[in-house]
Amino acid sequence: MLVTAAVRRAAGARLSPNVLRTRSIYLERSPRFAYSALRPRQDITIPNLFTKKAFSTTALKRDAKPTSGPAPSGPTKGSSRFWTFLKYGAYITGSTIVGCFVVTGAIFVHDAFTYTDKHIEGVPIAPLALHPERGGPKNLPIVTSYLSDLEDSENTELSKKPHLVIVGGGWGAVGILNTLKLGDYHVTLISPETYTTFTPLLPSAAVGTVQVRSLVEPLRKIIARLHGHLLNAKAVDLVMSERLLEVETISPEGEKARLYVPYDKLIIAVGSTSSTHGVPGLENCYQLKTISDARNIRQRVIDNFEVASLPTTTPEERKRLLSFVVCGGGPTGVETAAEIYDLCQEDVMNYYPKVCREDVTINVIQSREHILNTYSEAISKYAENKFLHDGVNLITNARVSAVTPHSVIYTTRDKSGKTETHEIPTNFVLWSTGIAMNPFTKRVSSLLPNQVHKKAIEVDAHLRVKGAPVGEVYAIGDASTIETSIVSHLLELVDEADKNKDGKIDFDEWQVMVNEIKKRIPMSEEHLSRVRELFDLYDSDSDNTLSLNELAVLLQEIGNKITALPATAQVASQQGKYLGRKFTKIARQRDVLTANELLGPGVDEAVSSPFKYMHLGSLAYIGNAAVFDLGKISFMGGLAAMYAWRSVYWSEQVSSRTRALLMIDWVVRHFGLRNQRKWQVRDKNDRSKHIVRRHTAIAGHTDLMLAAASVFKQGAVYNVLYALSGRSGHMSFRDVFSLSLSSAHAPAFVQYKFARPALKELQMYNFTL
Repeated sequence: MLVTAAVRRAAGARLSPNVLRTRSIYLERSPRFAYSALRPRQDITIPNLFTKKAFSTTALKRDAKPTSGPAPSGPTKGSSRFWTFLKYGAYITGSTIVGCFVVTGAIFVHDAFTYTDKHIEGVPIAPLALHPERGGPKNLPIVTSYLSDLEDSENTELSKKPHLVIVGGGWGAVGILNTLKLGDYHVTLISPETYTTFTPLLPSAAVGTVQVRSLVEPLRKIIARLHGHLLNAKAVDLVMSERLLEVETISPEGEKARLYVPYDKLIIAVGSTSSTHGVPGLENCYQLKTISDARNIRQRVIDNFEVASLPTTTPEERKRLLSFVVCGGGPTGVETAAEIYDLCQEDVMNYYPKVCREDVTINVIQSREHILNTYSEAISKYAENKFLHDGVNLITNARVSAVTPHSVIYTTRDKSGKTETHEIPTNFVLWSTGIAMNPFTKRVSSLLPNQVHKKAIEVDAHLRVKGAPVGEVYAIGDASTIETSIVSHLLELVDEADKNKDGKIDFDEWQVMVNEIKKRIPMSEEHLSRVRELFDLYDSDSDNTLSLNELAVLLQEIGNKITALPATAQVASQQGKYLGRKFTKIARQRDVLTANELLGPGVDEAVSSPFKYMHLGSLAYIGNAAVFDLGKISFMGGLAAMYAWRSVYWSEQVSSRTRALLMIDWVVRHFGLRNQRKWQVRDKNDRSKHIVRRHTAIAGHTDLMLAAASVFKQGAVYNVLYALSGRSGHMSFRDVFSLSLSSAHAPAFVQYKFARPALKELQMYNFTL
């Protein structure tokens, strides 16, 4: 064989015939090992290969005979791996260094071209922007032109477009702004805040899991894409006959002023407020709807733990301070309770005395039988079991009757139906029990006689406000609710479907009516799937027709089965995007619509179908776990579900900036660095109110004089005295100041370094003792 000959020729060392024969046979059967056989190897005899210890290391060393051939050349296997590792390590290190230099260079280049001198001299300003004309029912200034309308040719052209006014800066408003096309409308956004907030993560911000800056995006940055305008104001009234929106502005000095903003199309997206349900004492509760609410909650939670960790705090007072009560078992209440539990498990256990964690109690009071009752039953039970395992107290079928500064009073019913009253001592109460009308929404609803809904403005399927001029006023989000009553359209439906005008509806006409109902109220579609069964069911006299009375009963029962859309960010966002797309179509097809005389009340139907909500699922965080309700499918679990929950919220962020900040916050949180910094209240009046609240509520002090004496050393004396005298109801500044100095606790504060600055500040306000 060729392989055998090659072995014989290449055998430079003295190998025994038995060894050569063995190698020849082996290589003939396995030619792919021929290369390794060409090198001289240690002499292993045939008998040794078949002994019991043929493959043991000791036997190989004992039986091996030294060869007289040359030593093997080339790198060993270990050294080859080392050099390969070193080579790729050098590649990675070099690439990293080069990448850092490239990124740094790009930043320098960006800064070089960004920070340049921009000449702004001689910018034209419309005279009406500086001196607006007055008019309207109240003879207020009418903002017909803005300061930036004539800055360039593009803005000048936009000022001639139809004026679209959006009231509010939440999910619905941002959905519209992100969907509109540049150049179609002259857009004005009216909002009391200059930023939009990612509200689903407010519970996380309330305990410091994420930073507030990660949840906000400036509205001016969003509207800049459309070259629009932002008015930092609050809508208060509406004059539909003259298409004027009355807004209220507040100056830095606190002075209020009102003006009119004209509009061609108005979108109301002001959201909602929390429902009180007539419960007294809600001024002692916190809400969680804005960034300010999250800041206040964080301040109270940190203050409670700090005071509870003082050696002078009694055990009873410590338990009251560390008792957290959440009124409402919806997503906001459940997530807040879960975030407080996470705070206790992580930060409190690591940085506070262990007795503080032992004394913490978290209570969730729900008026219904289960928490998360809008989710599937499996999710509700999973969340309840999770809270039971974590030690969170669930109080179901209970109603809060009153909230005092030091406790929550609620009632339940025993098995016999008798009402029992319970009380929970606490220093923190979160109120999250439904929504109510925003003041502006309530005002608009009062102007329209056919608006009877108690929580929102009723709109049609095209989101137009019912009763307002058609195609001029729209409402979306929590401020609106789509009509579900079909009976109100009975006569119109009969007039359109009754082809033979006999006053009755046969089956063919009933099919026409069903199609029309689906167009007007898309949410009724699932209840009208069995057309023939409904017709036969309500044909009581079996004459194969439906009379007006039979139709009325049928439509009434179908309307009762239709469920209104939930007041969620998902609904508001979809409605805003729907209106943005519709208005874009109207603007792009304006010439065609005008030629066909459709640019009027029927323009919505001409360019777009009615709004149809697509439920993408509901989710909630329940403490190192999350739940997903996707309609027919429910998903719940631990860390995997929690990361899925984070992924959804991360993808829904408004900008890349908030996505990056949110990711950083979550990474930092895993290192046990949750933000526990107290928020510094910069406004003097707000700071004084915070000081008074802290010293009168947190420590359980009821003596106003003690509170006044305790806050003199903190500054803002005049405002503190003003707040304290307001709390007392009848005491003057002088009485508060004098009695506080004569208090038993005054000697600690009536020192020269505290008394002198206090007196100097009082003199600044012309206050003399």
